[in-house]
Amino acid sequence: MRKIKYRKGRKLHPYKLEYTGIHKDKESEMQLFVYDNLDVEEYEDFEVADLNKLIIGKKSNWLNIHGLNNIGLLQAIGGYFDIDTFMLADILNTNRRTKLEETPVSLFFNIKSLLPVEDSDNIKVEQISFLLKDGVLLSFQEKRSDFFTHIRERIRTHSGIVRAKKADYLLYILLDSIMENFYVTLENEEDKIEELINQTKKSTDPVILERIEKHRDNLNFLKRSIIPLRDSLYEIKSIKDDNVFNVMEIENFSFFARLHQKSLELLEQIESDMGLLESASNFFFSAQTHKMNEIMKTLTIVSAIFIPLTFIVGVYGMNFDNMPELRYHNGYYIVVGIMFLISVGMVLYFKRRRWF
Repeated sequence: MRKIKYRKGRKLHPYKLEYTGIHKDKESEMQLFVYDNLDVEEYEDFEVADLNKLIIGKKSNWLNIHGLNNIGLLQAIGGYFDIDTFMLADILNTNRRTKLEETPVSLFFNIKSLLPVEDSDNIKVEQISFLLKDGVLLSFQEKRSDFFTHIRERIRTHSGIVRAKKADYLLYILLDSIMENFYVTLENEEDKIEELINQTKKSTDPVILERIEKHRDNLNFLKRSIIPLRDSLYEIKSIKDDNVFNVMEIENFSFFARLHQKSLELLEQIESDMGLLESASNFFFSAQTHKMNEIMKTLTIVSAIFIPLTFIVGVYGMNFDNMPELRYHNGYYIVVGIMFLISVGMVLYFKRRRWF
């Protein structure tokens, strides 16, 4: 997971655009869908200047950009759609938190998409940005991925109602697809947490505690990603109540209310999982304490057995002249026998008292 870091001495002009993500080797590509309830057109390998003849205002238009390394391409897109430079900077700065920015003619969304890394406790993060303006939805992805493959197929095959709706409904199903990734990530975390809980019952290996802390960090990162999304989705409800926003159709606001409800469900589940991790951590320390107590109990019993034996050995180790027992022919065997009986007696006594 990437963290926001302050680089001392790095001074950039506020209007200077720079991609801050990790996918710097990905080429920038564009893909355009133009569709309505009757037909659909799909375009690739075109220039920004071609958008004048490709985009049809009476239809829904989805322009998807993969790869954010070509600053010149993004500036050309920003110039064509009259996108503010600060908004372009937010698209390129992958360290920014999820945000919503609305104007009377546009809606801008910046969101983190999270997915688990296979065979690892890590989470991979990708920032995706959306701009809804003039009946056109622009989406900006750091790299080509399969987040929206099923949505493209729905558009191509006229499955569902996506082609009957405008671009604001498309924004809803794209956001819903990203939120499904949150569910996938959270489900993977829950499987790992269940595995850790089972391990804490069998082992006190310190690696288990390290993994518990790792998954606690993952859940906190999930929480930090979802909270601003929840707040942004709530803002859309406020936009509807203000009745001053004409980018979205009134009947589609209810779809975004569903996303807000999903964000609340995710946060509640994260809190529950955090409680399970806390229980696993407490059980781990309890198991360690119990194991230490068992060791100390064993050592104490052994010490208690040897205390009287040490006393006897100490008594007969004194160098007094008048010690008649030292002259007995079988004195050694008698003392050893007494020591053996004392040891056996103490073990039986401890066993009867269930001290071990």
